[in-house]
This record gives sequence, C-alpha cells and structure tokens, in this order.
Amino acid sequence: MLNSLYEKAIAKRGFFHDIDSDTDVESQLEYNWFNRFIDESNDDFTIAAGDGSFNKKKFLTSNFCAVGAESIIYDGEIKKIDDSDIFDIPNVSFLDELLGNYMAIYELKCALRALKEYNVDYYMFDGSILGDLQNAYPRGASLPPKLRDNLDDALLNEFERRLNLRKFGLVFPEIRDSLKLMELPKSDDFNKMEEFNLQLASIEKIILLREILNYRKKIISISKTSSDNELFHWNIPDIAFLDKFTKKQGMSIIKYRKVFSKAAFPFYNDFFKELTFTVFYVRLQDNKNVLKVELPYKASKEDVFRIIEKINVLSVQGYPYLLNKAHNDVVITDRNIKELLKIAKIYETTNREVMSW
Repeated sequence: MLNSLYEKAIAKRGFFHDIDSDTDVESQLEYNWFNRFIDESNDDFTIAAGDGSFNKKKFLTSNFCAVGAESIIYDGEIKKIDDSDIFDIPNVSFLDELLGNYMAIYELKCALRALKEYNVDYYMFDGSILGDLQNAYPRGASLPPKLRDNLDDALLNEFERRLNLRKFGLVFPEIRDSLKLMELPKSDDFNKMEEFNLQLASIEKIILLREILNYRKKIISISKTSSDNELFHWNIPDIAFLDKFTKKQGMSIIKYRKVFSKAAFPFYNDFFKELTFTVFYVRLQDNKNVLKVELPYKASKEDVFRIIEKINVLSVQGYPYLLNKAHNDVVITDRNIKELLKIAKIYETTNREVMSW
C-alpha cells in the first residue's frame, strides 16, 4: 500500500498550491504591515502567563483522561499555580470537546488566582479569548430540556457562590447533584449524562470568562496560529501570509472587533456584546514567527506599543518565555498517560493488543 502512495506523491508533485507568483504582495503589505524596531519596556511591572493540556487513553468501555493547567507569575522571581485531575469518561463522540471545556475551566481558575492573589499587572493567555466567545457553546450535544428550563438567575447565582468558595477543580458536578438537575442515568444512558456535563461545563467556563474579563485591561491573548484572514482576505490565514512575506521586526495595522452578532448568549449577553477587542499581529524578533495578539478592550496605538514593549521584555527567540515555559510544564504526553495508568493500577484491554501478534 505504501508503494502506491509513493507513486501518487510523485504523480501529484506540486499539487499543494501556494500563493500565485504574480500576486502583488508589496501592495498587500503597504498599508497592513510596518517594519519597525520593537524596544523593551523600562517600566516596573509583574506579568504572568498560563496554559492547559489534556490527554486520554481509550479502553473498550471508557476513557482514562487527564486534564491540567498552570499559571506562572514573574515578579522578580518565578512562582507557579497549578490545578489538575484525572477522570473516567465513557466513550462519547464529543470527548475532545468535553475535555477542552474542562481544560479551559482549569486554565481560567489558575489565571484568576494569579490575578487576585498576586495582583499581576498583565496576564498572557495562550490562544484567543475572542475565539472562545465566538464558540462558547457545545457543538457536540443539544441543551437538555431540564437544564434549559432551569437556566435562570438562581442557577447562575449558585454557580457564582460555589466558584467563590472553590478556587480550583470543577464546580458543576456539585451543582448538578445538589440541585438534582438531572436524574442519575440508567446503565445505557451515560451518553446523556456526558451531554449534560458538557453543557454545565460550558456554563461554568462562560461565567469564568466573564469574571476574567472584569480584569480586561490586564489581559493579553497571544496565538502562534490563527485561521483569520480578515486582514488580507486571502484563502490562507493572515498569520501565514505575514510569516511568508515579512521577515523583520514589526507589526500590522490594528483592527477592532466585536463578538459575532449571531452568537446569542442566554446570560450575560449585554456584557459580552458590548466588548470591543483590539487585534493585531507582531513579530518581536527578525526572522522569528509572527504572533497574533488580542486585547479585550479598545486600545489606542500608544497602548498597543506599550503592551508590545512589555511582552518583549521577557521574550526569547521572539516568543514570551513565560508562555513557552507554561506550555512545556503543563503538556500531558502519551508517556505521562502510561505512567499515570501504572500508578493508578489501571489495566484494561484496548482490543488493539491483538495487532501486535
């Protein structure tokens, strides 16, 4: 079979289309990208960054899942906050979406602890808060009627009360059980239970996002990848266009964006819809990757320049050191999963062992 694939690769050389050679790239860049020296801020400030991770091992009857997050604070010395847990989750089609929501909750809670307990001046997220808000609700499961009927101020107040009491872990299972929002599933209804968990986890995440955005002047979202193409309107992402056709330190023009009007929030709608995000691209060092930066408020050019200089203070090879360290610390590898299974003394067949005979 591999030989036939090699033959196909030879026959289809060059089928992966790049930007046409006759494209007037210079005119595209003239008003959208500016080469400029980026200095380092001399201000005194504290800064933190965070990231999360999840991984899983599939067995015949269920999945062994691990989720974690970490925040790193720098105020002259390195300090850390972390949170994690392991779960046994049945085989459901939306497992990655469920674990992604769990991971986001852990990330947001670590971030809130850094903001409140260490009073940091700036907090860097890996990813896009705007993107999180534009995809805030589960795609893998419908809202159960009993939850939909009880989605009111009383439920939100109970979430907020418990979140104030517990700064770590997942709160929604306590709410699910204490308020009896759902009867315990029958042996063949685990899919419905996980659908319910997915919806409740998304509610917990949105509540935490709202609380984080109360500190929006301190929040900086940074992405190494993005699918947005609103700057150049090409069939490739803006960040890829800039990586290909620019090499020097510099930044793009600044864009202001709102959460998509089509995304209706069943709660806190006015709060989220009134937010304005400042979006731009920057390269902190010659010949290094372009980064996409989002600020969850309307920032002036002067504000943006100051933020870039602050990010640049602790950047190595054109990327914020704290974000890189948080990612390396928190990533859960397949080897880690094997070690956790061994420690937990979990030995169940995956039904793939027969393939090694």
